[in-house]
Amino acid sequence: MTKKLIFDAHLDLSMNALEWNRDLTQDIQNIRQREQHLTDKPDRGKGLISLAEMRKGKIGVCVATQIARYVTPESSLSGWNSQAQAWAQTQGQLAWYETMEEQGEMIQIRDRETLKKHINLWENAKSTEKLPIGYILSLEGADSLVKISYLEKAYLKGLRAVGLAHYGKGVYAYGTDSDGGIGQKGKDLLKEMERLNIILDATHLSDISFREAMDNFQGAVWASHHLCRSITPHNRQFSDEQIKELIQRQAVIGMAFDAWMMIPNWVRGRSTPENTGLKLEHIVPHIDTICQIAGNSLHVGIGSDLDGAFGKEQCPQDLETIADLQKLELILKNKGYTDQDVENIFYKNFLRFLERVWI
Repeated sequence: MTKKLIFDAHLDLSMNALEWNRDLTQDIQNIRQREQHLTDKPDRGKGLISLAEMRKGKIGVCVATQIARYVTPESSLSGWNSQAQAWAQTQGQLAWYETMEEQGEMIQIRDRETLKKHINLWENAKSTEKLPIGYILSLEGADSLVKISYLEKAYLKGLRAVGLAHYGKGVYAYGTDSDGGIGQKGKDLLKEMERLNIILDATHLSDISFREAMDNFQGAVWASHHLCRSITPHNRQFSDEQIKELIQRQAVIGMAFDAWMMIPNWVRGRSTPENTGLKLEHIVPHIDTICQIAGNSLHVGIGSDLDGAFGKEQCPQDLETIADLQKLELILKNKGYTDQDVENIFYKNFLRFLERVWI
C-alpha cells in the first residue's frame, strides 16, 4: 500500500530538543538508548519521534510549537517565573527550528505558495528519506507574549497560529483544569491576531474562555489536538456543542493520541497501554463523533501530540514510533471510511483550511 501524506497539526519538536535534550536528527533507537539511565521524566527511553521516523511515516508537514508557560509563585504547575523568561525560552526554541533549516532537516512554511510547493515535493518524490520536513510555527499558550506588540515580532519570524492558554490560569485566558474568561488582555490579543491573520487554536481553552474567544474573534479557528468529551469526560475535551460551533466556523480538529484523552478511566502511573488494551483503533469513535455531527469527513485531521511530555507508556500499544500513524489508513477503511475520507483526515482538510485562510 502506497503511503499517504500526513499533516500532523501538533508536535512539540523544539520542546523535546531543548527541555528533554533529544537530538531529533538521530535514529530513534539512539535517542532511546541515550536515555536509558535517566529517571527525571516518565517517558525517558520511550520517545516516539525522530525526524527520520517522520520521514519514514510520510509525515511531511506539521504544525510545530513554541511553548513556555508563565506560572505564579503559588501555582503547582511547572513553568517560568516571568513572562520575560518564557519569551526567552520560545526564542531558544525558534533558534532550534532555524538551525534545523540551516542543516536541511526542516523548512518553515509561512504562506500558501510555500505550502503548495512543499506539498508537491512530498507527493511526487520517489523517496522521502532525505526530504526536509515542513513546519508551520505555532505558539501553545500565549503567556510568553510579554506585551501585545510581541505578537507582530513573532509573526515576522513565521508564527501563524496561537493558542491563548495551556493548563491553568494564563495571562490571556484560562486553560485546561481551570475556568474563567479571557479578560481585556485576551480580547486585545485576539484583535491583534485578526489584524495579522493569525489562526486561533481553540485547544486547551476552558469552557468560559472558549465561549468568549468565539464571541470576540472573527478570524480563522482550528483545534490542533483535541478529542471528544462525550467519549472521554473531561474539561480538556470538546463537548458536542463546542464541536458544532467549530464546524460552523469551518474549523478542523486534530486527533490527539495521548492515552488519557483517548479512553475513559485512564490513571496516570497505573494504567498502561497493555492493561487497558489501548490501540490506535480507539481514536475511531472520536473521529466518528465529529464526522456524524458534521455529516462529512471534512473537519477531522491528525494532531498527534506525540512526545508531548509522554511516550510509549501513554499511547496506543500498536504505535511503536510516529511512523505507525500510517496504520490508521487500514483501520479507517475497515471501519467503512473511503479512500477520500482517509485523505481528508490524513492531510487534505488541514491543507484546504490553510489554502482558504492564507492570502
